This record gives sequence, C-alpha cells and structure tokens, in this order.
Amino acid sequence: MPMASSRAAASFALCVFLLVAATAVSATSSLDGEKSAAKGKKGMAAVDVEWRQATATWYGDADGDGSTGGACGYGSLVDVVPMKARVGSVSPVLFKDGEGCGACYKVKCLDHGICSRRAVTVIVTDECPGGGLCGGGNTHFDLSGAAYSRMAIAGAGAHLRDRGQLKVVYRRTACKYGGKNIAFHVNDGSTSFWLSLLIEFEDGEGDIGSMQLKQANSAQWLDMKHVWGATWCLYGGPTAGPFSVRLTTLSAPKTLTARDVIPKNWAPRGTYTSRLNFDTTL
Repeated sequence: MPMASSRAAASFALCVFLLVAATAVSATSSLDGEKSAAKGKKGMAAVDVEWRQATATWYGDADGDGSTGGACGYGSLVDVVPMKARVGSVSPVLFKDGEGCGACYKVKCLDHGICSRRAVTVIVTDECPGGGLCGGGNTHFDLSGAAYSRMAIAGAGAHLRDRGQLKVVYRRTACKYGGKNIAFHVNDGSTSFWLSLLIEFEDGEGDIGSMQLKQANSAQWLDMKHVWGATWCLYGGPTAGPFSVRLTTLSAPKTLTARDVIPKNWAPRGTYTSRLNFDTTL
C-alpha cells in the first residue's frame, strides 16, 4: 500500500476510535472574520515568553532545510518559504502529542565566542523521538542545518555545527507567515462520512487547541477530533459543504471563524485558503 494511502487508513481508523459520533456544540452566531475570546482548557496558561534553558542539535545537510514532511504532516510545505530552513523537531514536552505543531520559538546559544547575539526563529514541524536528549521531560530542539548555523557569528557556522550539541535558551514568539492566511488542506481519503483536515499557516500562537465544523444550512457546530500532528477529523454523516470552520488556539486561547471556507465541491488533496488569520502577537 502506498505511504499516503496507509496514513489515510490509519488516520481514518483513529478518527473512528476517537469519534463514535460527532458531538454537537451549541450554535453560535458568527460572521466571517469573527474573533472572540474563548474559554480555554482548564488550567491552560497563556504563552510563556520568558527565556528558558534547553539543548539543541542539528540534522540533515549542513546548510539544508531539514527533513521533508515530519510528524506534523506538513509534507512538502517544509521545503518552501515561509517554512524553508526554519523547521525544527522538538522533544515531546513541546510537541504535546501534535498540539504543539505550528508553534514558533526563538532559539539562541550563549557562547559569544562563536554564537551571534541574535536568535533564530524556528517552527515546530516534527517530533524528536523520546529517549536521550529528547526523553525524560527534557526540552530539546533538533534544528535544520541552516537554522542551527544561523546562531553562529559570521563565518563560524561550520565550527558551531562541529560542536554537535549546544546549550541554548529559547522562548515562544509570534508566528508570522508574511501575508499568508490560514489554509485548510483536505487529506487524501476524505469522504462525506470522514473529513480530515490539515491546518496551515496560523499566525500568532500558531497552535490549535480545538476545532469545530459547521455544515451548509446547519446551526450546529460539530467538534472535530485531533488525530495526529496538525490533522483534525470529523467522522459521521453524510456531511455536505460548504463548511465553516472555527479554530481556537491552544495557548491563549483565541478563536477565529472562517465562514464557508471549504466549498460544496471540495475534493481530497485540495487546499482552501481563508481570508483570515490570527493577530501576529502573543
């Protein structure tokens, strides 16, 4: 079975497990462009922007953009701007079972003999497997060669890479995708009974904590379930587009509603871009 088909089948099975039936959420009147405060998960704190200690390594080509794809499911997006050369694999404490996908961090090393005073901005696109530096609740960044090298003073990138492992400091930062709006990619294998969406290019917090979908001619918001990485799904139906989507960030939280963003004639592997995005602040 091809890899894409295998992943679609696995996602479908997990979606069925998570969603025996879609849960209806109280209808909320919203216009395209609505942004409102939302009640977050119990005990969820706002984004912490203090510098904290961590470790960092690098992988891939010395000046490369990092891995293709990754555990967040962004696929070929990691190879092109605005993600190009800014991808990062993080330990489970930051990956958060995939809910940390899309979050942005500033990372810098502190040895001023070889490190620049500037920080490199990275986007969470992958998970560093548990164990070693990535295990035991440690905070670790495994950066692309290009991102790792940018922490060095001019001309010292190769020497910095030779160190292999660095002590660094990091903090959350607002994601800024340069004029791009939030997009919804319909994953391969989706049907009117099983809709799987990958969320792309969220400014601000960058992460998603909850997601709801509303069908055409319906007042009900249906809870979607987080499956893996940046993928969410809805099982049940049949459903009919156009679909409106409501996103709530994990960290703050903040809510945004994209009305009728996925058209009636949607198709698997199609990407549908909204006219909206979160504020580029934390």
